[in-house]
Amino acid sequence: MNSSAEHTDRVIDAASDNWVHRVLPRWLWPYAQLARWDRPIGWQLLMWPCFWSSALAANVLAAEGRLSLALFAVHLVLFFVGSVAMRGAGCTYNDLVDHEIDDKVARTRSRPLPSGRVSRRNAKIFMGLQALVGLAVLLCFNLFSIVLGMASLVVVAIYPFAKRFTDWPQFFLGLAFSWGGLMGWAGLHGNLSLAAVLLYVGAVAWTIGYDTIYAHQDKEDDALVGVRSTARLFGDDTKLWLAGLYGLTLILLLIAFVTAGAGFPAILGLVVAGGLFAWQIKVLDINDGAQCLALFKSNNRIGLIIFAGLALALPFA
Repeated sequence: MNSSAEHTDRVIDAASDNWVHRVLPRWLWPYAQLARWDRPIGWQLLMWPCFWSSALAANVLAAEGRLSLALFAVHLVLFFVGSVAMRGAGCTYNDLVDHEIDDKVARTRSRPLPSGRVSRRNAKIFMGLQALVGLAVLLCFNLFSIVLGMASLVVVAIYPFAKRFTDWPQFFLGLAFSWGGLMGWAGLHGNLSLAAVLLYVGAVAWTIGYDTIYAHQDKEDDALVGVRSTARLFGDDTKLWLAGLYGLTLILLLIAFVTAGAGFPAILGLVVAGGLFAWQIKVLDINDGAQCLALFKSNNRIGLIIFAGLALALPFA
């Protein structure tokens, strides 16, 4: 393979001026690309359900006069570090599983493994190191949270293979990426509740929605190589499906917030998020790959807005 991306050690669908190329030594670039450090949107979307869940749990504890602000802040830092580490480990694992498929897709063939810039052996070592960082973070939580976090590995292991046996691989991604919706609550309460489960299911629906938009970038190549996705399944009906998925997200989060007794700012955050969801659906052009990527990334703002609403809803905020 002789693409210009390989000669410059760049990945086609990553910005050429990102911090990886400006700050890190050149030998580390392919590992940073494996972990997607040059594309922070992945760990951001993994992090927000953790933050939502932790903030919702904090609202309950604050109302009861039992919240430690210091512990809450420490948990947010741990979720940030864990999200970066586990998203990187997950992407490395996914690239190992999809090595041959990535070589056949225009957008992915410049990645470190198919381009030959990282060996499979070194990728496995790198994945293990990132997983160890994730384990170190997990061990900082209570026993219930540790067991719960370990259970997520079952879904994480299945996800890269889902596109081979179902039209709903985004559902499996949602199960894995939304696990923080359970972890945040468990970290502060040492158990689960109806509110946490509702938040988790809502985050799953959100993930299916935004990753369907993302998958529309690759639908032609996916069809050629036999990769399945909700983008291919929904096709021209994608906007209708997104209305249902995003609507379900808002309904489930609203019920979770009301069940936990979160205040008005949390509800207001959902209203603003709903407006942004409606905007995504209105302007979406499923045949414009660049726009699909931009709309996918805009979900980071939605995650932030929902968290900000929950944070402002804290009784003493």
